[in-house]
Amino acid sequence: MAELEPGGSGASWERQTLEKVALAAIQEQRRARHWGIFFKLLLFIYLFALLFVGMGWIGKKEVSPGRHTALVEVHGVISLNSPASAENISAGLQEAFKDKRTQGVILRINSPGGSPVQAGHINDEIRRLRLKYPDIPLYAVVEDICASGGYYIAVSADRIYVDKASIIGSIGVLMDGFGFTGTMEKLGIERRLLAAGENKGFLDPFSPILESQKDHAQQMLGQIHQQFISVVRQGRGKRLKETSDMFSGLLWVGQKSIELGLADALGSVEYVAREVIKAEDIVDFTPRENVAERLAKRLGAGMGEAIARFGGLGGLQIR
Repeated sequence: MAELEPGGSGASWERQTLEKVALAAIQEQRRARHWGIFFKLLLFIYLFALLFVGMGWIGKKEVSPGRHTALVEVHGVISLNSPASAENISAGLQEAFKDKRTQGVILRINSPGGSPVQAGHINDEIRRLRLKYPDIPLYAVVEDICASGGYYIAVSADRIYVDKASIIGSIGVLMDGFGFTGTMEKLGIERRLLAAGENKGFLDPFSPILESQKDHAQQMLGQIHQQFISVVRQGRGKRLKETSDMFSGLLWVGQKSIELGLADALGSVEYVAREVIKAEDIVDFTPRENVAERLAKRLGAGMGEAIARFGGLGGLQIR
């Protein structure tokens, strides 16, 4: 067999083979880089889309091009810094009534109550909007519970629809808190409260309760309770079949609430939109907080509320 000399055809073959192997390795590295760039870009787009949704820049409601039923939700505790605040609910109602394609508005309520001030603001705003837009009806539809502040809002509607098992009522007012005087005595802790004004430490949880302050608090609760009763009577009118315990804070199931005139009929959101308003297409106008807003509110207000609840009165609530 003849030997392959350097520079001959054997060396050329080896060189070509090595070049092909090197070129294949380079191409493989390029493909790997391209796939790496592709997956990084895909991840970036995904994260960017999440950011847009979280900041509320995309994913907003699509308004129906035709006739529709507008929906606004009152969900959870009614308070200043909650989704069921007067500011949020009023903003949603204003947009719903203002839309020229709105045939009727449904207020879907699932709330145990909350602040009488916030509930009162929402009630007032509903009455104002009903006067401003007399041709657009507003109906309240109760899901699981519509108690206290939730019912305070509901009575401003043209009609109230419930499920037979919904919980309705609790027309009353409470002010809750804690007393630590007995615990302090056992621990040997002395309370040192300095105040200008004999009632500045009103219902202080670390001091013995004074009958004069207790009586004054009860008077305030009674006044707000009477305001609540007046709103219910005004909203329900002759439909209300008053009983001796109707305004005592009791609750009733949906079917019984209809018999008492606290509600009007059985019905869901879909039923009212389809059969009562006659506009089956439902558009949600409830304002939704984005991620940034929720974080800001929870960090700023949540801590303050927790401190206030522990250190003093738990807040006035109609529930």
